[in-house]
Amino acid sequence: MQTEESIKEQPLSNNQNEAGPSCDQSLHFLTPPLYASPTIANPGPLGLSSFAVAMFVASLHWAGAGLPPTSPSNVTVGLSIFYGGIIELMAGMWEFKTGNTFGATAFSSYGGFWLSYGAMSIPTFNIIDSYSDEPLSIMNQSMGFYFLGWAIFTGIMLIASHRSSIGLFSMFFCLFITFTLLSAAKFNDSLTTQVAGGAFGIITSLIAWYNSLSGLLTRDSSHFLLPTGRLH
Repeated sequence: MQTEESIKEQPLSNNQNEAGPSCDQSLHFLTPPLYASPTIANPGPLGLSSFAVAMFVASLHWAGAGLPPTSPSNVTVGLSIFYGGIIELMAGMWEFKTGNTFGATAFSSYGGFWLSYGAMSIPTFNIIDSYSDEPLSIMNQSMGFYFLGWAIFTGIMLIASHRSSIGLFSMFFCLFITFTLLSAAKFNDSLTTQVAGGAFGIITSLIAWYNSLSGLLTRDSSHFLLPTGRLH
């Protein structure tokens, strides 16, 4: 009969040795290696800046600042396509990477707005020329629908921003008024309403620049910060 000491000293049987790796060894193989996630810079200031510049220049033309409101505005085409469009769209894609659904939706959508707005003045797309045989009222009606759609989308973004900050909420509020006035101007063929829409567009761009600067001035890069008024 084996004693307790002999049982403790007895080596493992062949079956026990062939049972495979221990629990700790199994976990070692199952645990994936850990990697440090790449650092993603804040794309918000870039997206806000590109939107602000494109909106500012276009709004000056809509408002007739120093030139007739009906004068050509083709100088905005390149700005709308490249800075307001492509760069802002890229900022939206980077917002997806950071996990910011709101920022990604806003920047990607308004980047698409500027791309589509700039494309209207490019002859290759044949957008404006397709109305050449139609009365001007038809073109204005179509543009009214165009701005109305963006007014509705901006209203949605305005609702979604109600818990963000006063700066961001104010920007979407003024942008909503801008698109609403531009839509009404086209539906009613009213230059006065267009000028009012351009004025609100200028205000919108100034608020966007403020929000952009607020995002650039961090505790690590600036001696002072700009408040945006957090909403809770």
